[in-house]
Amino acid sequence: MAYVVTENCIRCKFTDCVDVCPVDAFREGANMLVIDPDECIDCTLCVSECPVEAIFPEDDVPAGQESFVEINARLSKTWPPIIEKKSALPEADQWREVPGKAQYLEE
Repeated sequence: MAYVVTENCIRCKFTDCVDVCPVDAFREGANMLVIDPDECIDCTLCVSECPVEAIFPEDDVPAGQESFVEINARLSKTWPPIIEKKSALPEADQWREVPGKAQYLEE
């Protein structure tokens, strides 16, 4: 069971999770990260590092965000790997508590 990045990451893109991933499973898009389910080893290290609580086990994705399982799987095939922590997006603090951000995903 892989871990999944959900909509809380959109328009924030904190990368604290990337630093602790032992297998470099994260992929970077314009305004969020995703996890490659084929690379994820279910170690859970990234979950506690996410300051916006955007990472969940595939079977525990919050209701209404199930589409992010497919989004992570699909986008992880085309987005480049990210293996080092970077600064969050400039507007991250403004967006960190905003619900319903799925429509802002830049694929």
